[in-house]
Amino acid sequence: MSFDNFVQHARRYPNLLSEDQRKQLAAGQAPSALFIGCSDSRVTPSHITGAEPGTLFELRTAGNVVPKYSPDSGSSEMGTIEYAVLQLGIPDIIVCCHSHCGAVTALTIAGRGLDALPALCTWLGTEAQVAAEPEDTAVRAESKRHLRSQLDVLREYPFIRDRIDSGRLRLHGWFYEIDTGLVYVAPQSAEDEDFLPL
Repeated sequence: MSFDNFVQHARRYPNLLSEDQRKQLAAGQAPSALFIGCSDSRVTPSHITGAEPGTLFELRTAGNVVPKYSPDSGSSEMGTIEYAVLQLGIPDIIVCCHSHCGAVTALTIAGRGLDALPALCTWLGTEAQVAAEPEDTAVRAESKRHLRSQLDVLREYPFIRDRIDSGRLRLHGWFYEIDTGLVYVAPQSAEDEDFLPL
């Protein structure tokens, strides 16, 4: 699909929503979930979830990395999470990792060969990694471990921990397998290793 296709679709877009739908969207948003996913062009949250406009609040980052909570050194990622949870009051957060992830591959090999991408390597934290070869080219096992670590980081956000403890917020880990289209759910317990089909 070329850039011209995007332009043509954008020109048709006003006619794809009814006037009532546009008015409803203009009146405000009340999304059902925050979807934290990778920037990878093959991972499209609305296609995976079937979400309509206004129903899914999205945060996409390289490798779906969630930064540690440090409000004094705020980032757009932290701000987006705060806004979704504290302002919009979303009841569910989905963190979605995927197979064939370039960011997870970069983490696995500790940034080897990515000297031209220093900002990406810093964002991913490759300098803290010990280089290893991926278990398979799709980095399935590595992506699942990465997903669990991002869920752990989110649980350290004070307002997320408080809302989980009070039953007002649920965290979900999803693993999207690009080559099959299947979505697997991360186990809730640290002792359980199995990702099961959603």
